[in-house]
Amino acid sequence: MKITLRQLQIFVAVARTSSTAEAGRSLPLSQSATSAAINDIENLLGTRLFDRVGKRLVLNDNGRLLLPSAISLLEGAMDLEQQFIDAKNGQSSQLRLGASTTIGNYILPGIIAGCRRTRNVSECETQPGMRLDVANSSKIAASVANYEIDAGFIEGNCHEPNLKVIPWLEDELLIVASPLHPLSSARNANIGMLQKAIWLMREPESGTRETVEYELLRHLGRLRIGMELGGAEAIKRATSEGLGISCLSRWVVADYLESGMLVEIRTDLPKLTRRFHILLHRQKYLSENLKKFLNHCAGVEMFPMMEGREGDADLPSPFRLEI
Repeated sequence: MKITLRQLQIFVAVARTSSTAEAGRSLPLSQSATSAAINDIENLLGTRLFDRVGKRLVLNDNGRLLLPSAISLLEGAMDLEQQFIDAKNGQSSQLRLGASTTIGNYILPGIIAGCRRTRNVSECETQPGMRLDVANSSKIAASVANYEIDAGFIEGNCHEPNLKVIPWLEDELLIVASPLHPLSSARNANIGMLQKAIWLMREPESGTRETVEYELLRHLGRLRIGMELGGAEAIKRATSEGLGISCLSRWVVADYLESGMLVEIRTDLPKLTRRFHILLHRQKYLSENLKKFLNHCAGVEMFPMMEGREGDADLPSPFRLEI
């Protein structure tokens, strides 16, 4: 093998900065040495990787093809090195996870806690470090695509071609209202009643918003959206105050339903469900720690996993896929 990891590191730095001078400062390396390394790797591959635009170097199609593989190889090498360093120090490497709000606020904390309670905590490697970023689904997908996080957990689906989308848990969406709302006393709210109601919704980039609109609009035809809020907790609270009705995950409203602050509206609509998904970059190197955590997620018995469920016989267990 003639291409070195150092050459790939320099290539990635130049790709990110579009400048041999800036890349050299970040490594650190002289500009001439950085330029020489780029020339060497282009000669070894027999093709140009950058277009020269003035003083800037812009990735061409060959460079864009190489970049994800180069990043994956570098991450793999760094992870290998870090494993030995951490093992020597009695530590484990940090996992960088991202989750959309419902999963990040209501589901993953329980999974992580369950992982800590397992007989062999080292199998989950939740200590000493795990970073969990919570944002809407589109931002989580972008973070996975840009290698900013190791894995993403989202509501709904994802259409990013560079990501592997793995079906995970099934979730039920409930239409809820304040006990004082007129629809709360309806024995069975029909389509006309739901069309006239004021709805409280998530922001447009939210996976919950995408799923709710898809499920409701195909039955109702239209929605009267009275307010858009940036989080499920805000919608839940606003709904309990009587500002409108909403359609939220059972995970989100379970406590308010139990306390009586919200009631489920019975309707003529079929059961509303969605599938949560796990996102991995197709070129991502998967460390042993990440594989162990994902396998723990797949085996948590308190959640309705796909395997053995009616109607899911044709779907593989998530982590029997090629990860």
